[in-house]
Amino acid sequence: MEEPGFWDDTAKSQECMKELKSLKSVVEGYDRIEGRFEDVKTLIEMGYEEEDASLIPEIEEEFKKFVDEFTNLRLTTLLSGEYDNNNAILKLNAGAGGTESCDWAGMLSRMYQRWAEKRGFSVEILDFLDGDEAGIKSITMQINGDNAYGYLKSEKGVHRLVRISPFNAAGKRQTSFVSCDVMPDIEEDLDVEIADEDIRIDTYRSSGAGGQHINKTSSAIRITHFPTGIVVQCQNERSQHMNKDKAMQMLKAKLYILKQQENQALQDDIRGDVTDIGWGSQIRSYVMQPYTMVKDHRTGEETGNVSAVLDGDIDPFINAYLKWINTKHE
Repeated sequence: MEEPGFWDDTAKSQECMKELKSLKSVVEGYDRIEGRFEDVKTLIEMGYEEEDASLIPEIEEEFKKFVDEFTNLRLTTLLSGEYDNNNAILKLNAGAGGTESCDWAGMLSRMYQRWAEKRGFSVEILDFLDGDEAGIKSITMQINGDNAYGYLKSEKGVHRLVRISPFNAAGKRQTSFVSCDVMPDIEEDLDVEIADEDIRIDTYRSSGAGGQHINKTSSAIRITHFPTGIVVQCQNERSQHMNKDKAMQMLKAKLYILKQQENQALQDDIRGDVTDIGWGSQIRSYVMQPYTMVKDHRTGEETGNVSAVLDGDIDPFINAYLKWINTKHE
């Protein structure tokens, strides 16, 4: 029999190791940047001494790498929220518009998975529902990596796409909307009371691939919280019990974060910042016709390279948001 407190000590040890790994990563990042700065200085000195103008392109390339790495390291200091270093749970819901919006949700799902892949993060699909003709109606994914929630909290809101419809023979321009919700994956047991009469738990058959067990049994779980209208779903685990535990964990985390936001809003008198997301309140627009541009309406950050963004290059928008939100709350 294990001694009392064994599991608590183990959990604390795992948390300490996680923090140690994170701190080690920061120190290694600083050392790497310091080395790159010295390399740039050496190249500049060589250029002056030898009067060699051919070194300029190499100096410019190395300096750009230094600035990019310095900016990324500096931004980690802005991730000071209580759960910023946690994994993230990201949910996409296609808006009105049928096939168009479902296709847009599929494009955004790929964008976030490509972003995670480039950072060396892992992605776990917790729940999804395919579109009738193309794309997906909804998807919930867990993105695991250092500061995943701290970075991805910038993506919460409505994302708007403008393009020539590939599903319309007339070739008309179409506007589609997808809502994105992000919350931290909080593993500890939160002190959040949920009354039995406030929730409804539904079971349903998992959709999509996942093995014989997952397809033949109604093991997927949907929990609806009546007071807030929050709905959480999980179909990834192999048993109904495990899916229920994960869904309940997600609901508690969602309620906890919502309560924190409401308290902060009351203190800062920014009630408008935590209102429900409406289709007219998009945070970012992705325009593919008649011109190409991705623009964040909160920070003003924009780029004309839509293809790169949809391939996961969203760090400039994340970085701009972190600067914006920290300046806003100073």
